[in-house]
Amino acid sequence: MRAAARLTQRSQRSVYGELVRPEDYQPPLSRWSTLWRYGLMVMLSVFVLVPRLDYQLEHAMWWLIADLILGAISFVAVWWRRSHPVAVATFTNIVGLVSATSAGPSTLALVSLSTRRRWREIVPQAVLAFVCGTVSSRYFADPETETNTYVDIGVLAVVVGMMVAWGMYIGSRRELLASWRSRAQLAEDEQSAKVASARAAERARIAREMHDVLAHRISTVNMYAGALAFRDDLPPEQVRETATVIAETSHLALAELREVLGVLREGPGDAVPESPQAAATDIDALIDDNRNTGMRIEYAATVDFSTMPSSVGRTLYRCVQEALTNVRKHAPAATAHVRITGDQDSGIDLEVVNALPLAATVPAALKSGFGLVGLAERVELSGGRESHRKTADNRFVLRVWLPWQT
Repeated sequence: MRAAARLTQRSQRSVYGELVRPEDYQPPLSRWSTLWRYGLMVMLSVFVLVPRLDYQLEHAMWWLIADLILGAISFVAVWWRRSHPVAVATFTNIVGLVSATSAGPSTLALVSLSTRRRWREIVPQAVLAFVCGTVSSRYFADPETETNTYVDIGVLAVVVGMMVAWGMYIGSRRELLASWRSRAQLAEDEQSAKVASARAAERARIAREMHDVLAHRISTVNMYAGALAFRDDLPPEQVRETATVIAETSHLALAELREVLGVLREGPGDAVPESPQAAATDIDALIDDNRNTGMRIEYAATVDFSTMPSSVGRTLYRCVQEALTNVRKHAPAATAHVRITGDQDSGIDLEVVNALPLAATVPAALKSGFGLVGLAERVELSGGRESHRKTADNRFVLRVWLPWQT
């Protein structure tokens, strides 16, 4: 039991940084609990009072009256044994010198005090109970009854020790139960925190995915729509071609948005087949698609994409996609220089450089933060590094490094 108590104390220190107070793990008493405690006190008081009752009735009626009055006061006083344990135990022990009726309340007060398991409180009260009991049996008992003083002292010592031991056992059990409840609550709180963190991470992932998927398509639509708005001299055939590109791009954006929303609607256990994820081997096609929209891109790659891990390739693809989207949105007339180098030992380096418009100081993506911040988060989750800056010659440089294995 002592080992269990020490384990409980260590666990409470580890959970809360300090021990839980005894008041915190004392259970509330129901009406039934209060009734049987008072019933037990009455039985114990009667057991102690009966041997001296005949003598008091015949020779000391005043003593019997005082005994009953003090006992009644003790029965009332034990109601506050939890809020004022030391005071109640002291009062009932002292009253027990002359009042046999106080035997029940003094016993309950000492047991209740012992449940607190504080030796600085228990030892003085146990000694006081032993001394008061010894004095009472020696000087306030029935003088006509022959007793053995040493036997009385021994029995009283055993009784006091049993009361203290019983109270400490109850307190240890309560503390252990409180510790288990605390651990269960802590585990529940940790689980709730993990769920909240997972939800936040999933929301961030979905936001990045939606941005990566939609920003590229919508920027293409915006560029072609802008051309139609400002070029009224285009031949009908070219207008139809531009409108067709806008329609196809919008359709692709809508389809990709439906895929993302479908993942949101379906639970994890619905077993919805996932669409193929973008990979590093799709970067060449991504470059060609952007060139077909009119972007000027100088592209060089010295990495074997086919041997690249899928997770790294997917991140690299999204980085290139976001970089090109950023160029199209903020410097559509500039040439994007895309260079990918690296190997399994040194990792993968991506550099995208483009000239900035003379009227711009920094890209709007830097101001809003959605695109490049999401890109930086994605790179960081893969164990890589991301940096971007504006150079003195009015160029915007984006650099990404990714480890070969994440």
